[in-house]
Amino acid sequence: MHVMVLGAGVTGVTTAWYLRKAGFDVSIVDRQAAAGLETSFANGGQISVSHPEPWANPSAPLTALRWLGREDAPLLFRPHAQRDQWQWALSFLFECLPWRTRRNTEAIARLAVHSAERLRELREETGIRYDQLERGILHLFFSAQTFGDAPRRAAELHHLGIAAEVVSAEECVRIEPALAASRAELVGGLYAPDDESGDAHCFTQALAARLPELGVQVHLNTTIERLSSAGGRIDGIEVRDVAGRTGTLSADAYVLCLGSHSRQLMAPLGEHLPIYPVKGYSLTAPVIDPAHAPEVSLTDESRRIVCSRLGDRLRIAGTAELDGYNTTPREERGRMLLEWAQNRFPGAIDPATATLWAGLRPATPGNVPIIGRSAYDKLWYNTGHGTLGWTLACGSAAALAELISGRRPTPDFPFR
Repeated sequence: MHVMVLGAGVTGVTTAWYLRKAGFDVSIVDRQAAAGLETSFANGGQISVSHPEPWANPSAPLTALRWLGREDAPLLFRPHAQRDQWQWALSFLFECLPWRTRRNTEAIARLAVHSAERLRELREETGIRYDQLERGILHLFFSAQTFGDAPRRAAELHHLGIAAEVVSAEECVRIEPALAASRAELVGGLYAPDDESGDAHCFTQALAARLPELGVQVHLNTTIERLSSAGGRIDGIEVRDVAGRTGTLSADAYVLCLGSHSRQLMAPLGEHLPIYPVKGYSLTAPVIDPAHAPEVSLTDESRRIVCSRLGDRLRIAGTAELDGYNTTPREERGRMLLEWAQNRFPGAIDPATATLWAGLRPATPGNVPIIGRSAYDKLWYNTGHGTLGWTLACGSAAALAELISGRRPTPDFPFR
């Protein structure tokens, strides 16, 4: 059975890997010249199993109102005259209901734990390197009010099978000595020792390089124009190469891993996926003073900024904009990330050579990805991972391979 994977980001490449390991003939298609050049290119670098709670939670509407109109807001809503944007926003509000938040958090946590296990197995099997560090994630609190919720969060994570402990400001500095410059402002932290960090782009390209060795056929520089359907089934994909030549690729089954563009591809077929592009930013800078640059991955809970050490680079990422498919970085957003890094870790990086990037996270309203069958015969989904694509990639791909093989995957998750 030949399965064609549409998209060569971290989700698509891991999907191709696990499908081939399950015994399928596999091909993969992407419009870029190499794997991992879009959303997977420069994300925050965290395998953040300890952050299963989605943006849509009971406190989100009031928080969003406080941020309204502020250019430095972690979540920025730029209204468009687009029905999709407003429909998604209304669905987001529904997912903020307490019972929906609990459901979504539990589903994400189960898949995240499963995914972390699959990643460790894959790394052991392949020996690939991607500037990974297994030093946990330290969630930082700079106000007594937000730190007051840390014990509840730790208890909930323990209930979900995720290790986490509440730590004092002094313990935060012991865990990550580079935080010494922030000690006066730091109130406390939540430490998840089993979490990891690493470069998703390096991982994706390293794994993609092994696909041809396994017999996977790779179609790069190939833009998917539309899905061809007949009688309720997908019978091919119409494509265009860089020279403008068109053609049709066919397989026995197809897996949609196109992130934010998944909704656009399915809309003409009448299946409206609840995915909206949420633009995220990152800044990557060379480390010039290793003693003052953190090695433990960090999350600033008040600013929604994450920081990961990637070899001799520091990656600072965060903020979210609902601004359609616009990927142009706004300098003021990058400046905010740079100022955060310089204030927290003075002298650690070279700001003059820092690079700013923006990419589109494929977010569902509740941040729960869409995995399983579509309404069309022969078409499957593995998309809509939002802020957790890197965290959930291996688990989602392994689960989808099980589903296509006719088996129920291990994690208790709302698969289609």
